[in-house]
Amino acid sequence: MNPFVIPLNDWAAGERKFHSHAGLEFFQMFDNTEILDADVNVEIRVVKEGNRKVEAELHLEGTVTVPCDRCLEPLAVPVEANPSEVFEPDTTTEDWDLSQAVYDYICLSLPLQRVHPEGECNPDTVRFLGHEERGNEEAEAEEMANSPFAALKGLFDGK
Repeated sequence: MNPFVIPLNDWAAGERKFHSHAGLEFFQMFDNTEILDADVNVEIRVVKEGNRKVEAELHLEGTVTVPCDRCLEPLAVPVEANPSEVFEPDTTTEDWDLSQAVYDYICLSLPLQRVHPEGECNPDTVRFLGHEERGNEEAEAEEMANSPFAALKGLFDGK
């Protein structure tokens, strides 16, 4: 049984609350291999107004584990979202499946750049990447010096 399916035909107008959990199995249903683990609590407040309009307020809070963009080691990322959805069923016997909405809002709440805080990445990987204890300016200067475009630097300066 899907915990994110709201049975609309079982109750008249009014408000109900549902509590559920989105774990790794939930993301596997969507074939999402980027999510290594998940522990997200989902609270859904549903308000049914007669037979034609149903509104849901979701509160999603927890952590999702993804690979770090820098070292590829697991990184637990906190997620929180408070979206709302409106549904207008064709008949009163329909059920409302919020699975896709829950999945989408959790994925959208993940940051674009997912990296460990400075100094917490796998040191072997960081060393391999050449970003050891040097400052960013020094690393950028070395990278520019090794660039095939380094000879073009200053080409238009002084004219």
